Amino acid sequence: MNTLTIIDKDYAEWLKNLKKRYRRCQIKAAVKVNQEVIRFYWELGHDIVEMHVEERWGESIIDKLAVDLKREIPGISGISRRNIYYCKQFYLLYYQQIEKMPQAVAQIDESQSYPTHLNDELKFVPQAVAQLDVKQERISFLLNSLFSVPWGHHRFIIDRCSTNPDKALFFVHQTVANGWSRSMLLNFLDTDLYERQGKAISNFSRTLPDETSDLAQEITKDPYDFAFTGITGRYNERLLKDKLLNNITNFLIELGTGFAYVGKEYRLEIGETENFIDLLFYNLKLRCYVAVEVKTGKFESRDIGQLGTYMVAVDHMLCSKYDNKTIGLLICKSKDTIMARYALESSAQPIGISEYELEKFYPEKIEGTIPTIEEIETKLTEIIKSNK
Repeated sequence: MNTLTIIDKDYAEWLKNLKKRYRRCQIKAAVKVNQEVIRFYWELGHDIVEMHVEERWGESIIDKLAVDLKREIPGISGISRRNIYYCKQFYLLYYQQIEKMPQAVAQIDESQSYPTHLNDELKFVPQAVAQLDVKQERISFLLNSLFSVPWGHHRFIIDRCSTNPDKALFFVHQTVANGWSRSMLLNFLDTDLYERQGKAISNFSRTLPDETSDLAQEITKDPYDFAFTGITGRYNERLLKDKLLNNITNFLIELGTGFAYVGKEYRLEIGETENFIDLLFYNLKLRCYVAVEVKTGKFESRDIGQLGTYMVAVDHMLCSKYDNKTIGLLICKSKDTIMARYALESSAQPIGISEYELEKFYPEKIEGTIPTIEEIETKLTEIIKSNK
């Protein structure tokens, strides 16, 4: 059979679009399947907890359940004894978040109907939860977030945050918002992101509008983890900034979602004087420039005046009518917290002050304490000879 070849740009473009649409459908279908599987795990965890399964039939019931489910549902995956216990932990961890939600001020009329998706999601939480639209929507948002995260991600979060539901939910929301891969999630679980996020000392609540001050605070960290630069010996500011930009991808990841790099030592001609901002970024979420000054020494109050001058210049020289007020970020090796707060109180510009760390994951003292391959092989040879 001869193949009909149609040389027509419109047809080729249509065929290309059909292929793209089909791929999108495949992706959406895969995402939907994942959400339904996570929902099933949530329901399974609910049943184990609320039915007091282990107290009722003994701890060995989980082993029996795993076997029976595989027999009753041929081809089912993810139903090992270990995974079933993860389902139980999954429910227990986030059910605490539902319990913490503010109680409603009025009971819902039982005859009132609600959207199907809410009824389905509320089916597996306590009856007392279904009390008010606002609380229902909060629960719906929480569950939708949980069901949007792959199960492999959940298991890592459960392992690292089993005693801290607030921390666990923080990583769930970050994964959903930023589309983190499993390796990216692991990276941030290992860098104390939860403890560092939004912790910079700042004057944002006083110098920025209410609708942006919280978001501005949220994009800060303290300390920043610059271990990715690989610096372990002596260094100066130029070397540090060069290393940061040589690892710009990791630097942007550490800064957080929404940062776009504008320039290093960005030139500003203020009056008859040339000035240079260490690093200039634009934050897409806040729709504003972010001027960053990196100091390899201890924070000094005069740093505030210098950065504040640069920020005002950026507002006048770079900002359009669509941009919000420029934000400043001082990242220094160390700081006196009281001095930093006093300095910020004296400034009318929105500035945050943070520290950075270099050697947390690359300490020099580790060098020489881990045996080399040759040392391991020599030791094994000695053990083999002694056993002959």
